[in-house]
Amino acid sequence: MKALLALEDGRVFSGCGFGCPGEAHGEVVFNTSMTGYQEILTDPSYSGQMVAMTYPLIGNYGVNSQDIESNVPRASGFIVRERSPFCAHWRAEGTLDDYLAKHRILGLERVDTRALTKHIREKGAMRGVISTIDFDPHSLVEKARSSPLMEGRDLAGDVTTSRPYWWQKEGDITIAVVDCGVKYNILRHLSRRGCRVKIFPCTWSAKSVLSEKPDGILFSNGPGDPAALPYVVEVAREVIGKLPVFGICLGHQVVGQALGGKTYKLKFGHHGGNHPVKDLATGRVSITTQNHGFTLDRETLPHKDIVVTHINLNDQTLEGIRHTTLPVFSVQFHPEAGPGPNDTTYLFNQFMTMVGEYHAKKE
Repeated sequence: MKALLALEDGRVFSGCGFGCPGEAHGEVVFNTSMTGYQEILTDPSYSGQMVAMTYPLIGNYGVNSQDIESNVPRASGFIVRERSPFCAHWRAEGTLDDYLAKHRILGLERVDTRALTKHIREKGAMRGVISTIDFDPHSLVEKARSSPLMEGRDLAGDVTTSRPYWWQKEGDITIAVVDCGVKYNILRHLSRRGCRVKIFPCTWSAKSVLSEKPDGILFSNGPGDPAALPYVVEVAREVIGKLPVFGICLGHQVVGQALGGKTYKLKFGHHGGNHPVKDLATGRVSITTQNHGFTLDRETLPHKDIVVTHINLNDQTLEGIRHTTLPVFSVQFHPEAGPGPNDTTYLFNQFMTMVGEYHAKKE
């Protein structure tokens, strides 16, 4: 099945389609993970994006009903060098091709993903269109240019839950999760630590969330431009100081804005499971999972009350902050991984300790 990928700057790549035929558009980004393609596809943070995998062979261990980070794939397109036509793994329940076809996701293979990745690194992430029905390069480039920009785009409201629900009802403490596009593995980590976990739409007010009397609040990861979420930032601003708060990825950017910071778009973002991050308090370097196209500007944060806790060793961007007097901290990377290394899962323990100490002081 012949297919083309056209980028908004006029670059066109040829390949073969798989999954669901048709046409798809989105911001084209690359992911450097070697495995975990099903978790990547189902990560809500990839809503509005088409993901190119830098590892050349994808699909060899198939897909299953367990390795998911949301109920359906969220990426709008999937680009690989070579797609395995069969799978060989004892947990496999089907092939990648069938999985994409079932969920109406367009895949593209036999693409020079090295050239595509180098192009994005040099020129930056940009809008693109994959098509198995239109083979006119000029037409596809124009379609890419007319597709929505990521800047200013609120996608969290599209992927958040429509109503509150319990992930786990039994536990010693109650954590409210503000769902901006939460990954299931965040919820799994909270559950393993004995938490009662309730998920709330990111469109809910702080008053509504607090009325459930949680012991702590977590602002989740999610897609889109964090500057386009003033209503979520307002929720964070209202709950900070009332309860312990933990922010992850987009949630980190939301918390940072609530504390007075601003965000900006990175050239090509951080997507993959091999990003080195330094903990400035301990000097320890962790290999982290990341998936974001925007970041907090550390120069805009109030220096009196905010401490930078983590930095990215590849480009020195901000990766973590902590309030000096209030029980608030957040990180840009994904401590829950899914997929990726588990170097930073200790941050969930740190959150549990913060919640326990906060309520012990109140008593």
